Amino acid sequence: MSTEVNQAPHSLSKRTLGVPAITFMIIAASAPLTVVAGGVPASFAVTESMGVPVGFLVLAVMLIIFSVGFTAMGRFITNSGAFYAYVSQGLGRPLGVGTSLVALVAYNTMQVGIYGLFGFQLSLFIEAKTGMASPWWVWIFLCIIVVGLLGVNRVDLSAKVLGVLVALEFIVVIIFDIVALSAAPEGVSAVALNPMAALTPVFGIVLLFNFAAFMGFEGAAIYGEEAKDPKRTVPRATYAAVTIIGVFYAFSAWAFSVGIGPSQIVGASQESGPDLMFIFMGDKLGLIVADIMALLFLTSLFAALQSFHNAVARYFFSLGREGVLPRSFARTSKAGAPIAGSITQTIIAVILVAGFALAGDVFGGAAALGDMGFLFPVFTMFTWLTNTGALGLVILMFLATLAVIGYFRKNQHGLSVWTRVVAPVLALVFLAWVLFLALSNFQLLLGQETPDATTFILPGLLFAGLIVGVVWGLVLKSRDPKLYAGIGHGTEPGAYGTEMIEVVEK
Repeated sequence: MSTEVNQAPHSLSKRTLGVPAITFMIIAASAPLTVVAGGVPASFAVTESMGVPVGFLVLAVMLIIFSVGFTAMGRFITNSGAFYAYVSQGLGRPLGVGTSLVALVAYNTMQVGIYGLFGFQLSLFIEAKTGMASPWWVWIFLCIIVVGLLGVNRVDLSAKVLGVLVALEFIVVIIFDIVALSAAPEGVSAVALNPMAALTPVFGIVLLFNFAAFMGFEGAAIYGEEAKDPKRTVPRATYAAVTIIGVFYAFSAWAFSVGIGPSQIVGASQESGPDLMFIFMGDKLGLIVADIMALLFLTSLFAALQSFHNAVARYFFSLGREGVLPRSFARTSKAGAPIAGSITQTIIAVILVAGFALAGDVFGGAAALGDMGFLFPVFTMFTWLTNTGALGLVILMFLATLAVIGYFRKNQHGLSVWTRVVAPVLALVFLAWVLFLALSNFQLLLGQETPDATTFILPGLLFAGLIVGVVWGLVLKSRDPKLYAGIGHGTEPGAYGTEMIEVVEK
């Protein structure tokens, strides 16, 4: 037996992404057309509230307040693990490792859940246009290949693809907004923008439904190592993305209510769901326009899939580099992409999609839904997993806010009380309230009249990840103190993993 030691640096591509590129990556994860076409009608339908537009504005304000401390901490910590690194340095390494597993569960469930809607919509579209019926999961597996190939190439290639797709989404939603405001069967009413009308007992549920629309806004921190100037690029991209998303969604939700009519929007949303926008545009501008929008809806979903894939790959990379996961996860391609993390995320997607496909087609899951069996990937895969991912984001943000407070208690770094204490405490109170609402109303988010096993199993996956991570962090503390000391300190001088050493036994 002999040992060959080869020192080889493993790093992401440097100084690649500017503010526009990162902003597009964040907005791509949010999927503008998906939110307006799918999320807005769903929120109107389930909550029966006119407060949907106001809900987007309230969330945008609160997320900007959250971002005050979050981006301030980012000036001193640049790590593709984002939440993981922040919590490690603000609340302790074991909790940081737990946070990393929550993030992996949340981002993977969100991404794979979106695959369910993508496969369903593409299969339905092809059948409507060609008469050819095809299994929804076939198109998902093909999409996984494309997403995986982009994931192992230069990140700026993904950014360019996503930039084009997001631009097209904005254009089509703006056209919809203009048509909706022009139609205005009940006049251009501001009912849906009235804060007093929004403040009803169900407003908290409105916020829960709208929260998923901001999933991925923290992505700027994930791309910090690849940013041209992390200390400026990350905060600017974060604030820009949150502001654009919040204002754009609020305006579009209001235009939606005006276009259908304030007195009709709830009933129409309950009747037509995500098809409401396409039905409306088909009636107003013709079938060709509706078909173009349907295709762009698919590209919107694809953009979100790519964005979440990239985020998961970078979490794997960060954890591998620091030895929390096997160091093979820190492998990067010649283009500087986290190839091992990308491949791993692709494998996870394949396994989960295959599981849902078998559950629906082989084990009778779709048949159990009767006449609605064709909606199996939407009712189960999409609804279950995306809401689990959104809940995970709330948990991550709650922990990150605690970490901000803890971090600046140790060293104020010359920052104001507003940045270090006031803004984080306000965000913490708000997030605690949203987290309570999410856990106590999770069956509503899953579309269940009464709780069943999934009501508890799905959130349980997130908390199980947190507990397992904390335990693993403590194991690492006793097993390898040097490795433990570097947790959450990825690229800092002397941190464990900055010089990757591969040991190959022959």
